[in-house]
Order: sequence, then structure tokens, then C-alpha cells
Amino acid sequence: MTSSGFRRARLGALEGPVAETLDRLASERAVSRLWDRDHTLWAPDPTEISDRLGWLEVADDMVAAADELDGFADACVAAGYRHAVVMGMGGSSLFPEVLARSFPPVDGRLSLTVLDSTDPAAIGRVAALAPPEHTMFVASSKSGSTVETRSHLDFFWERIGRPEQFAVVTDPGSELGALARERGYRKVFENRPDIGGRYSALSFFGLVPAVLAGVDWRGIVDRARAVTPSLRDDDPAINAGLRLGAILGTAVQAGRDKVTLVIDPRIEAFGLWLEQLLAESTGKAGTGVVPVADEALGATDRYGNDRVFVAIGDVEHPVGLDVLADEGHPVVELGLGDELDLGSQVLLWEVATAICGAVLGINAFDQPNVAEAKEATERVLAEGSAGLPTTTLEEVLGEVREGDYLALQAYIDPLAPEVDDLQEIRLSLRDSFAVATTFGIGPRFLHSTGQLHKGGPPTGVFLQLVGDDPSDAAIPGQSFTFSELKHAQADGDLLTLAHHGLRAARVTLAELTEHLDRLG
Repeated sequence: MTSSGFRRARLGALEGPVAETLDRLASERAVSRLWDRDHTLWAPDPTEISDRLGWLEVADDMVAAADELDGFADACVAAGYRHAVVMGMGGSSLFPEVLARSFPPVDGRLSLTVLDSTDPAAIGRVAALAPPEHTMFVASSKSGSTVETRSHLDFFWERIGRPEQFAVVTDPGSELGALARERGYRKVFENRPDIGGRYSALSFFGLVPAVLAGVDWRGIVDRARAVTPSLRDDDPAINAGLRLGAILGTAVQAGRDKVTLVIDPRIEAFGLWLEQLLAESTGKAGTGVVPVADEALGATDRYGNDRVFVAIGDVEHPVGLDVLADEGHPVVELGLGDELDLGSQVLLWEVATAICGAVLGINAFDQPNVAEAKEATERVLAEGSAGLPTTTLEEVLGEVREGDYLALQAYIDPLAPEVDDLQEIRLSLRDSFAVATTFGIGPRFLHSTGQLHKGGPPTGVFLQLVGDDPSDAAIPGQSFTFSELKHAQADGDLLTLAHHGLRAARVTLAELTEHLDRLG
């Protein structure tokens, strides 16, 4: 039985406003309208709403597909495959990454690696880890046209070229599915098309990697199904998703839009998935939840009045949740039984996010600004990157104000040693400026928090780092390499931030270190 749900919520000054929000949601029949797929809960126009609610029932679909999933994994093991490389971005990669980090390798199943980087060092590292004759390559893309995923697929297809070692997860009718059938790939999984990427964790996009890795996918799905009746209940004392969504939305309206996630070490990577769900669903129309993941707790005087703390599972820290609550910060604590409760957590947070969108009066299922960075990347590749902002680190940090958040954005190998250095730097920035900090690896975050950066509250201050590429890798069929693609994505994003009038600067690790040294 799942242990997900509220342990307690200490809301301080938010208590009254949250109660009012819950009363309004009850009068509007928000829960029943959600489960009835009533698009007017979010907007008069059903576009990108009525065809985005399949996640409400997808767990049942996956139980019905058990033989298909298990048969695929058994066939891969029987064929001698010992490794699986999942190539995807955003909703196609983040939950598989959570699984890979949260569950240990299983004897007799495939070790799971997720590739969602265009950094040449990352490409080379994954290629070195994937023995050519013993690896199953899974390309995951809802649209089938994601440039990173298609580039990864073309790269490994040229190297391997054996169709029995490739599979795809995609939507019906996509060009990726057509390509897979043309080449004779081992398997094409077609997801139900009424699920957006960030809501797809409990669909084929999340569970195909799970079954290959030997993760108890049935247990994950069962936990989601077990919590479903409570998430359909109108009573916020029973429905944790309703209550959490009301808290998140009310907090944003009260100026507490930085939701700081404190997550049980067993599922610490879950923050990666939550970042996209919250940021891309709510970060639009100048409002939204700013998820703060992997920011270790610090001294309470480093926190402004713009924070809500949400803890999942068993967390311990010298500061402690009690101290934060005593200081007046809203603190919500959710339970966690074991790692399989990821299933119930996924559905709980999806419901909460949908409810939060209704509270804020926004469509929780579209992503109006995501295409901007993609289009900017294409322009840079075609025309060059003239006009890049020349703002300095000192200039942009000089503009940091109370209520802002500092976003470190690093276009480097996700496993580069500099990642640890940058995590330390973000904490130093938090302590120096007393603002929330976020840290994203590019281009991963473009498919995750990028929507919030451009469409959410204009309180972000962006520090972009782009790693040098001592080696490179060609992309078959393209006139640009992986290094050139990575740099074009970084340039395109910086240009897009500048276009929105946001504070952004390209910096180096050395500049950051020197600046913090001067601050003492």
C-alpha cells in the first residue's frame, strides 16, 4: 500500500488563503471537472487541453500492455543485450533518468543509460559504455522530430546499423515510427497520443526503460492505481493532489513562488522530473511556480519571503524543517514508503500541477515559449550568432534583487567534474545574494525549465556557461557537428533571453570563482 500523501502542512500566514482557495475549488467542482476532462477548468478553448489528459487513465493501459512490455524485455535479454541507451529529451528522458538513479542494477537485466546531451564528451562517454553488440538503443520522442534525439539515433545507427538493436517510443503517425518500420527496428511502441511529454512518466515513455532495467514497473503502476481513488475525492483531507495544488497556486499568488524541494535521498533524482512538470506546466503568462531542486538547505536568514518548502519522504538536515516552519516559512511534508512510491508521487504531483494551473487561471498543458529556443537554434545554425549579449557577470549580478532567482545554465557533459563545482557555486550565490538558485544542464533544461525562463515571472537572472569541446563528433546527414549544435543551442537560448529583456550573461567557471572569492 502506498504511503504517499500528506504527513502535515504548516502553512503559517498561507493557512487562511489556502482555505479560501479550497472553498473556491469546491464550488467550481474542480476535481470532478478534472477527471471529466472538462477543458473549461483551465481555458475556454480546448486546444492543447482536451487532447492532453490521457495521463489520468494511462496506468490501466500499461497493465493491459504487460505482455508486450515484458515480452520485449525478455527478448532483449535472450538476444544477449546487457545495456540499454535511452535517447530522448524532456518528458522522454527525465523519468527514465529518475529510474536509473533510484533503483540499483538488476542481475540478468540491462544496465540503463540515458542520453539527453549534445555535448561531444557526453556522446563519446555513452558510446564507450555501450558495447556495439550488446546494447539496445531506444529512441524516445513524442513528435519524432526532436533534433537532439534524431541526431543521437543517426549517430548510433551509423555506428551499429543492426535494426534488431533499435527500438522507438513515439506517438502514432510520427516520422520516427515510420523510420523505425522502414528500417525494420525490433520494436515500435506507440503511446496514446493524448498525453503531453511531461505527463508521460507512467506511459510507455517511462515504463519501456523501466522494464529493460528490471525495475518493478508493475509495482510503480500499482502504487499509482492505489492512490487514484483518493485523488478523485472532493475532500482535501483525502485528496493530497487537490490540497497540494491549492497550496502551490495560492503560494504563487501570495508571492511565494519558489517551491524548494527537499527530497528523500532514495529518490533524490525525482526533483529532475518535478522541475519540468512544475516549470513547463505553470511557467507562462508572467506567472508560475519556480521549482528549486537539489539546493541543499542552508541558514534560515538566507531565505526571503518567496519560498515554500515541500519535503518528500525522510529528510534530515542540520537546519531542519521545524526550524523553517518556526521562522514562518510554509512547510509541506509528504510521505514516502519506498522507491516504488514514485508511481503514486507521479500521479499526485500531476493532479496537483493541474489544480495549480486552475488556481492560477492558466493552461497547465501547453508550452507556448518552448519553440522559441528551437527556432533560435535553427537561425544560429543557418546564419551565425551575431548580436549575442555582451553583459558581464558583474553587471548582471549587480541587478539581483529581493525575490529574484539565480539560474546557472551549463552546457557541459552532465557527468563532468565541473558539475560538482557549479553546485557549490550555486550555494555560495544563494548565501551571498539571499535569493533562490537553480541549476540546469544544457540542452536538457531547454526541454524542462526553459518554458518558465521565458514565459514565467521575469525574476530570473541567468548565468550561462558553455564548455569547450576538445573533441567533437559528426552528426550523420547534417552539415553541423554535435559541438556546433551545442553551441548553437546555447547561443540561441541567450539570444532568446535577451529578446525577452531578461538579465543574462555568458560567464566562465573561473569568473564565477573569482567573483565569489572577492565577495568573501
